[in-house]
Amino acid sequence: MATTRAPRASAPGRERARRPFRPPLAAAAAGVVVSVVVVVLLWWSIWFFDGTLATSGALLVIGRLAEVAAALAGLSVPVAAVLGLRAAFRSASFAKAGNIPDARVAADDVRQWRWYVVGFGTTALIVSFLFWFFGSSGGRVRTVLFNWHYPRAHLGDLAAGFWINVKISVVAEVIVLAWALFVAVVRLVPGRAGAPLRWLAIAYTDLFRGIPALLVIYIVVFGFPLAHVPLFTSLGRSSQLFWLAVLGLTLTYGAYVSEVYRAGLESIHWSQTAAARSLGLSHVQTLRYVVVPQAVRRIIPPLLNDFIGLQKDTALVSIVGVLEIVNRATILKGTYFNLSFITGAAVFFLVVTIPLTRLTDYLIKRDQSRMRANG
Repeated sequence: MATTRAPRASAPGRERARRPFRPPLAAAAAGVVVSVVVVVLLWWSIWFFDGTLATSGALLVIGRLAEVAAALAGLSVPVAAVLGLRAAFRSASFAKAGNIPDARVAADDVRQWRWYVVGFGTTALIVSFLFWFFGSSGGRVRTVLFNWHYPRAHLGDLAAGFWINVKISVVAEVIVLAWALFVAVVRLVPGRAGAPLRWLAIAYTDLFRGIPALLVIYIVVFGFPLAHVPLFTSLGRSSQLFWLAVLGLTLTYGAYVSEVYRAGLESIHWSQTAAARSLGLSHVQTLRYVVVPQAVRRIIPPLLNDFIGLQKDTALVSIVGVLEIVNRATILKGTYFNLSFITGAAVFFLVVTIPLTRLTDYLIKRDQSRMRANG
């Protein structure tokens, strides 16, 4: 009896090879059209912005140079699109000659140039929006928010306020490092006897991670003096504000950083602890000499992220009367009726946080490279 054989399923690659090749001419032509539209929008926004430049001298020269640079940089979008169209015609030429492999290579070049159009075009649209934004309402956005004459005239006052922010953040970070490590270690205390301590550590972490930092600072700075807490009543007014602000930030960030520590401690393989204990080390000695040093090296990037957040949150102490940079900028804003002082305060924070962010990214990449090398 004859048996029928089921048709063999062909591989996806073989099916794709059987399809007729079509050069991406339409997609490349569409990219050229889109690139022209993007450049027109960019140049219109630059023209719109230039019409609001009510300045002279060096500032006008700087503004015009920025406009010319942006206009010339925008030409990279149609250039990439034209090169993609050229590659599409080359692909069509190869396909017409029957040279399908070279036609597919040229089609891959079209896709590569298409991504350049997408990347450069998106950047050009963002720049267009910025030119339009800073030129809107006759340039009033620049006058109200980015008039650097005001913060430059009071640079010393703003710098003195920011120095208070730096001192609060540095002192709080040092205390948080020790306090959060203690809380994390307490959460890992073994045995039934350590259960009450673990519960207290968990309660502290849940409590201060759930309350906004603004409320914690408000309660601590205003509540402790009203309650006549003994440790702070003997301090002067400015010292009391400083240390209570540090305490409020420490309580909040201690809860966050303790979880970072705990994650690092628990990431150490149990065999490290077992080996240390088999050598006769106690639980405390194992943590001190084996577990904690390895964990700290692993959690440096997330620790830096938390400290960047702490640096920014020092601005919250302005609500309790500390004369840091935000408070001083607010006072100057009310005096001159211009928000450029607030923008100047933001620049001070950026000067510190951006280098720390780049350092964090570098440490993360270095750690990933080391992990790949060890793997």
